[in-house]
Amino acid sequence: MPNLGPWCLGLTLSLAFVPPLLSAPTTEGPGYRKRENPLDLVGVDYLRDGLNVLLIVVDDLRPALGCYGEVLVKSPNIDQLASRSVVFQNAFAQQAVCAPSRVSFLTGRRPDTTRLYDFNSYWRVHSGNYSTIPQYFKENGYVTLSVGKVFHPGISSNHSDDFPYSWSVPPFHPSSEQYENSKTCKGQDEELHANLICPVDVADMPEGTLPDKQSTEEAIRLLEKMKRVDDLFFLAVGYHKPHIPFRYPKEFQKLYPLENITLAPDPHIPFGLPPVAYNPWMDIREREDVQALNISVPYGPIPAEFQRKIRQSYFASVSYLDSQVGHLLNALDELQLSNNTIVAFVSDHGWALGEHGEWAKYSNFDVATRVPLMFYVPGRTASFTSPGQKLFPYIDPFDSPSHVKVPGRRATELVELVSLFPTLSELAGLNIPPRCPFESFNIELCVEGPSLVRYLNFTEWEEDFFYSTRKPLELVAYSQYPRPADTPQWNSDKPHLKDIKIMGYSIRTVDYRFTVWVSFNPENFTADFTNIHAGELYFVDSDPLQDHNVYNQTVGIY
Repeated sequence: MPNLGPWCLGLTLSLAFVPPLLSAPTTEGPGYRKRENPLDLVGVDYLRDGLNVLLIVVDDLRPALGCYGEVLVKSPNIDQLASRSVVFQNAFAQQAVCAPSRVSFLTGRRPDTTRLYDFNSYWRVHSGNYSTIPQYFKENGYVTLSVGKVFHPGISSNHSDDFPYSWSVPPFHPSSEQYENSKTCKGQDEELHANLICPVDVADMPEGTLPDKQSTEEAIRLLEKMKRVDDLFFLAVGYHKPHIPFRYPKEFQKLYPLENITLAPDPHIPFGLPPVAYNPWMDIREREDVQALNISVPYGPIPAEFQRKIRQSYFASVSYLDSQVGHLLNALDELQLSNNTIVAFVSDHGWALGEHGEWAKYSNFDVATRVPLMFYVPGRTASFTSPGQKLFPYIDPFDSPSHVKVPGRRATELVELVSLFPTLSELAGLNIPPRCPFESFNIELCVEGPSLVRYLNFTEWEEDFFYSTRKPLELVAYSQYPRPADTPQWNSDKPHLKDIKIMGYSIRTVDYRFTVWVSFNPENFTADFTNIHAGELYFVDSDPLQDHNVYNQTVGIY
């Protein structure tokens, strides 16, 4: 073993400064004049020629897609989008839980700047009046529209999805969403339960539908309306699946015979994993079918047969999601909007399917932080279509060919979701928001990530968009996760701010993932990097699944 102690110490010290943890006075957002009927104002003279934006945000989707090399999963419509896009192979979320991640990438600020590590504060009041991606587009003349789960609902978006700051009209939420955690899953006893695994007959569901189906229908209706008014729009569509519970049309389960489902390649808790790094997946344990297994807390393993059922239903949920994305993109084609609409596809974070003995997000591992990210740009990542030609015809996952469409272009650089804001701005021809200074709590418009346009590697004739100089070895991605204690407990997955005592800061490079768990003060939002509770170090080449923590070996040498 080489003497890596000083090297690890240097990394630890660097984490003390990136990202910064600063105190700043709480500020209220300025007043906002509400427009009476924003859609009636489209067509005003200040709108310029440009590109629309369709932002598709998915919940809990790891890169379990054909275009990312997952051979088992049937995702023909997303793969088709990938074949017309630049696909980032190594994109990472900044915190692997819904509200903090979404607020982070929609504002372009890291969790230590939004000061949102749980679900219980609104950044405009709690930390600073930061601009959002849709707000910036709205201020630049776009009609901005939200469908489904874009911001996380609740106080983290002011119980309004940040309307009217971010959206021209009140956001749409599917009415059937209220039944997601209800007893709608038929068990073997023919009774209805609130289960984790929940394939259903859609006709038997309350309102005879499911949330993602309603979101697709509403998004298509809005596309039709914006086509008629013929002005620039920014439409964000947030899909719920494959978020738990796995409630999806039962026919999708047939795509994944249980005998074809394998277990995770590393289903056991890694030797040397510090207890603070483990998440006990408490929300999974609350489901009736999981409760019936009587699994010990926190480390008790799920029986192998039930593990296969979980993985089967996750993949089936992905294929159901794919069908909804396919219908949405097909409508973009049918309305002849694909020639002037950027499509960005992203997930808020990943999801563990048994890796390291875990069944959730709530960690700094790659499986929880790595996400799919792709951009379709008309005329650049794919040629313009002729009349009658379609880029995104709907593909039935039950009839799709066995071969997978490969991504149009792959970008292998390590990138972060905080770069989504400047990237969409540059692609749409807007001014790129400035980079934030070290302390930015009082600055409304700035971002903490660079634009990714330089890595999109457009066609060679687009010389003004092509950057030949790349330095991937210099790129890093930062993630973090809070814990209430050094050992797993009931609130380890989702601690409230007041209960956070430890923060795990993680650096991912092309060579390694390095994490230190340090003391954290939730009252002044500061981390003490001189008080290290535990550390993790995994080398990508020799340990790609991050199963062998060598941190203690290296620190001992120093």
